[in-house]
This record gives sequence, C-alpha cells and structure tokens, in this order.
Amino acid sequence: MKVPAARVDFTAEDRAWIAAELESALASGQLTLGAHGAAFEREFAARCGRAHGVAVASGTAALEIAFRALGVAGNDVLVPTNTFFATAAALVHAGGRPVLVDADPDSLGISAEDAERRLTANTVGAVAVHIGGIVGRSTVALAELCRRRGLWLVEDAAHAHGSTLDGVAAGGFGAVAAFSFYPTKVMTSAEGGMLVCDDPRIAEEARLFRDQGKTSFHENSHSRLGYNWRLSEPHAIIGRRHLARLSEMIASRQRVAALYDAALKGSPELRALEPPAGGGCNYYKYVVLPRALADRAALKAFLRERFEVALAGEVYAQPLHRQPVFASLADGAYPVAEDVCARQLCLPIYSGMSAEEAAHAVGALQAAFARGAR
Repeated sequence: MKVPAARVDFTAEDRAWIAAELESALASGQLTLGAHGAAFEREFAARCGRAHGVAVASGTAALEIAFRALGVAGNDVLVPTNTFFATAAALVHAGGRPVLVDADPDSLGISAEDAERRLTANTVGAVAVHIGGIVGRSTVALAELCRRRGLWLVEDAAHAHGSTLDGVAAGGFGAVAAFSFYPTKVMTSAEGGMLVCDDPRIAEEARLFRDQGKTSFHENSHSRLGYNWRLSEPHAIIGRRHLARLSEMIASRQRVAALYDAALKGSPELRALEPPAGGGCNYYKYVVLPRALADRAALKAFLRERFEVALAGEVYAQPLHRQPVFASLADGAYPVAEDVCARQLCLPIYSGMSAEEAAHAVGALQAAFARGAR
C-alpha cells in the first residue's frame, strides 16, 4: 500500500462550489479586495475569536505586516530557534533583530524560561510558534512574561488553524497572529495568509501595508512603504470553502492521530509528541521522537523503498541558528532545539486518510525500528 506524506482534500462538492463562485467572481470583474475576501476575513477572525481579520498573500506577508504595524524597526524580538525561516526573515525585513530562544521540550515551541534569560534592554516583543498544531503551555507562560515586562506577543500560527488550549483558539493569545494557507496546511486557499487581531489600529495598518501603502484603493496616495500583499478573490473563494470544512477536516486528522497514539503506546523506541491537557490539536503534523536516531535520511529512504510510506517533512530538520543565513544570530547553546531537530520524525497525516493507510504507515515505522533500520 502506498501512503503519501500529505494529500490536499477537496471533495467533489468543494470543487463544484468553488467553480460556481469563481464563475460569479469572473462575471463581476472584481478579482481582488472584493466580497469574498471580506467574507473570508470575517469568518476566519470569528473562528479565532478575534475582532479583525486581514487577508494577505501569504503567511510570511502576515508576519511582516504584523511586525511593521507593531513598529519593530531597530528593536529586538524573541524568536524561537525551532521554527521556519520565514518567522525570523519577516522580522528582519521589517527592520527588527531576532534574538533566538531555545525550544520547550513539551511542545517544541518557544521556551518561556529561556526567553526570559535572553531579554535585552531593546526587547519589545516575542513570537510564539505553535509547532505541528500544538498550542503548548509555554505559550501561556510566554504571554504572561510579555504582560509582566510590557512586551507584545505575536503568534506565528501557520500550523495551528482550529487548534485550542483551554478553550482559547490559536490566534487568541497575542496582540496579533499570523496564519498561512499554503497547500500543505490543514486548510488552504492555494496561496495566502491571514492576520487576526482585536486592535482596530493594527488592522487598519495591515490594510494599508498590504495594498502598496495606499490610503484608498481608488487613489494613488501612499502613506506607508507597503507592498503588493493582497489576496485575490479566487484565493479567498478556495479559502472560504476549506474554512467551512475545517472542523470536519480536523476531526479526520484527530481520528488518524488516535490510531497512531494507540499503536505507539508503551513503545520503548518511539514517543509521540502529545498536546497538553486541555489542548485541542489540529494535527498539522504528527510528531514522533525516537529514543535514538542515527540517520533520518536513510530511515526515510528505507520506508519509501520497502513499504511505500513517505514520511512528512520535519518541523524542523535544522534550527535557525544552524541555517547559514542566520548563523550570526547564534548566542550560546540551544540544547533542546538541537536535540529535537536531530531526532524528530513526522508520520503522514491528512484529512480523508483511511484507517488502513494509517495502520500501514505506523506499522512500517515500527517494523523499521524493530529491524534496526535507523
């Protein structure tokens, strides 16, 4: 049985609805900043429990706009080293300086304890990243640290559509949150992103920045050094359809995760990364931490060739301080991030995955470790 690393889930009904709405948009002639984009913003912000949503071209754009609206230029911001390039790159493009922080071993997100140790006189804020869709207790601790120190918190929630902790949705813990709708995510708009917040000033700033800094769509009067970060109506249409099915798609992933949990329970070799008590995970990734892993590339090749199982991409194979472009930001040791980035694996998981596919995937991983192929 062949099991892919991921699969994008659009049903026949989805495709028919999207086609009909695309026809309507094409007939209207308004293909950007139209009714579908506005509806997508309202619906997604409501799902996050926030007052405002601003749809943009990508999750990276949402982050950079958030940082610009918060005025990071010339200041330090605490950023987890266990994150994607874009988290720090968006900050650098906005004129800020990332101060890299070690990972929390329970969630793989940012360590609030290490963050406090790395505060500087120029620190103005911090970034929490919800790795694999898990909103960890470290997010709550970091939010409290920011409150005590008068800092703002940005959530990089690119993995966490629909995830929760203690009833609070991802996107509801900081001043601003940024989401990605890239095709690999739990829901997609093909390309796109969303910024959510409660502050009307930040929302208005975001709308200015996304449309070349123009004060009006109909006039070339520019008050900000913005960029073309708009989300088109066709992308908004696709995103609205997936958003309508988000709960259903998360439930599908959670069923697969429950099968994996049961299969790995009590394993001496393989431990699943678990959401905290009170957490609802969307399972963007199902992360497994082997007790020991000598050669991840060889293991993945063995699973593909012997069992036709493709493991999903890691989150992340290299921490930021190991990326050549960010090597100069390394400051001391990052032992937790170094360890988890070297060892972690991600089993395939996607909406619509069958129980048979899940059983084959986890069985293949168990067989590989039983045979010493690690």
